[in-house]
Amino acid sequence: MQVTFTLRKDKINKDGLIPIRMLISVDGDRIRNNVSNVKTKLKYWKNQRIKPNLKNEEYNYHVEFNKVLDDLENKVKLIFRFMILNDIPLSKGYVLDKLNNKNFGSNNLAPQFFDSFDEFIETNKATKALGTTKKYTSTLNFYKDFENYSNNKIRFDNIDINFYERFRDYAFKERKTLNNYFGKLIDGLKTFMNWSFERGYHKNLEFKKFKSLQNTIEVIYLTMDELMTLYEFTFDSKRLEHVRDFYCFGCFTGLRFSDIKQLKSSNVYNDHLLLNIQKTKTIDHKIPLNDFAKTILEKYRDTLYDPLPKISGQKFNQYIKECCKEAEINTPINTTRYIGNKRVDKVQPKHKLITSHTARKTFVTNSLILGMKEMVIKNITGHKDEASFKRYVEIAEDFKKTEMDNTWNKIK
Repeated sequence: MQVTFTLRKDKINKDGLIPIRMLISVDGDRIRNNVSNVKTKLKYWKNQRIKPNLKNEEYNYHVEFNKVLDDLENKVKLIFRFMILNDIPLSKGYVLDKLNNKNFGSNNLAPQFFDSFDEFIETNKATKALGTTKKYTSTLNFYKDFENYSNNKIRFDNIDINFYERFRDYAFKERKTLNNYFGKLIDGLKTFMNWSFERGYHKNLEFKKFKSLQNTIEVIYLTMDELMTLYEFTFDSKRLEHVRDFYCFGCFTGLRFSDIKQLKSSNVYNDHLLLNIQKTKTIDHKIPLNDFAKTILEKYRDTLYDPLPKISGQKFNQYIKECCKEAEINTPINTTRYIGNKRVDKVQPKHKLITSHTARKTFVTNSLILGMKEMVIKNITGHKDEASFKRYVEIAEDFKKTEMDNTWNKIK
């Protein structure tokens, strides 16, 4: 690759000023580009630069103009280095596009997109919950799959609206991705792009235009009757009994699965728990214990499992469905999801929809139905998102209205 500057003698003006053209040569190919706002007289042109004029002549801006030429030559070299590092084939359009891009600078030689994403995940391990870093890894793998499918290398500079539309079509048409998960993939990308922008890895802000889809979905929880059925059910299997007790403890305390799993005997007091919440980094969070939670803890006191049996998240979600199936928690539940604009309805028995996350939802919903104040529930669970909490309130209000209709309004 070679860069030269020549005078456009065919374009000389009445004052004798001649514009300058940049000529880029690569393996026999030539790219011509006029240098904007830089002109000089023939007598000042030497060795592809503008030489100083005589002291008794009007200043010819040789310092400023030569800097423009130097910067252009350096930028061309930078563009070619960037193309080599990223395996980008040579094209006149691409070179001219980057030359005209004011944001293209030295930061474009940062590590490649996926290398930087790996760095992003590793950096966040020290401050984010394990579940969050796992989501980032899943997001990274999804984008790698997209690159392999599309045969288009993902780079910082090509994350634009065209990229978004191609990725959206891939997610919906090829992977049958639900809208809410697609939204999480876009949110993950935007978080990473912000992180890398702040570190000077790129200056591409097109990602801020990307839309994150979010559809409201059903809140799956156990009614009080279903919870008591599960709590009192006698299992022949100790494995299922342990899983049931772990799950019900979450339903009676509102604790997340990750916090119950980390629970130690030192966190347990007579009428409350005192522990550090993993997700929100809350220190010495106090959670009152009701009689049901106390009974479960008492069951495992001074045993091998004290304070509660432990189990992995993946196996837990498998076994709790088995528990609920044996306890005949089979109410038909209709779920509605969207893949793009395609609606997908499915009716399933409730036991198939029960996971570790539904324990916390069961606590919040039933606490509201039983009349506990919203402020108290939020204090116990640490809920800060008003929009998500409002959904529980709406469910509780609907439940109370249904109960009213089934009791007082039936009296004639």
